[in-house]
Amino acid sequence: MTLLLPDPAATLAAGAALAPLLRVGDVVALHGDLGAGKTSFARGVLTALGLTEEAPSPSFGIVQLYAPPDVTLPLAHVDLYRIEEADEVEEFGLDDALEDGAMLIEWPERLGDRLWSHALHLTFVVTPEGARRLTWQVPAAWEARWPPR
Repeated sequence: MTLLLPDPAATLAAGAALAPLLRVGDVVALHGDLGAGKTSFARGVLTALGLTEEAPSPSFGIVQLYAPPDVTLPLAHVDLYRIEEADEVEEFGLDDALEDGAMLIEWPERLGDRLWSHALHLTFVVTPEGARRLTWQVPAAWEARWPPR
């Protein structure tokens, strides 16, 4: 299935639609090239979870953690763009973040086979017109939740 996101507001809205579906232990893998809309989507999720300030891109810090009272569900926003080897990720304690919250991961392919099998995979592609095309792969854990009805 495909969802066309014609502008940045639509990308934020798609993220906001995901937010109420998130549960503790969920992983959402955000795929796409630079500028495809992954961080904008994540900002939509965070805003819908209650974050009032603009979420920074975690590109340099790699992991940005959000917790109540700033958000209603603890969330780790992870950007693995600068990771070269999957082993480097061990030091970030990502499994621990899933014990009481959810996770959004940009550049999840950097994890190789270490990516959680229950992750929802969302892929963003920029169209020739500048819109974003969102497609997904839905594991069993997400079948009743995604896409939003």
